Amino acid sequence: MKRGILVVEDNQLNRELLRDWLEVEGYEVWSAADLRTSYEVFAKRIPDAVLLDINLGKDHGLDLLAWMRQKPETREIPVIAVTAHALVAEQERILEAGCGACLSKPVDFQLLREELDRWLPDSKTSQINS
Repeated sequence: MKRGILVVEDNQLNRELLRDWLEVEGYEVWSAADLRTSYEVFAKRIPDAVLLDINLGKDHGLDLLAWMRQKPETREIPVIAVTAHALVAEQERILEAGCGACLSKPVDFQLLREELDRWLPDSKTSQINS
């Protein structure tokens, strides 16, 4: 069975780019443009991992992370932050908040593949190299 990944990203082009790449890699992908939509996804299914944009327009991505960490069924789900803020201090704050990794935009898909392999070690990703 395919592993499911929730992409929370307010930029439609970035969301589609991540979705397309993840689907080629063999994942089932759900996407949300804001916190409200991501909560709706969680109400229907629990993803195996979350790719989380930190700045979601009026929303802050770390609010979703805090919400996830409060619930037993979502507490252990790996969250990989995807952010335009590459400052070391910002990355440290994101990691301290509980993200497993912090990747800068534009996303380096080789690094993303390595993080997904690290956090979802038994996932069956394709052999396609980008």
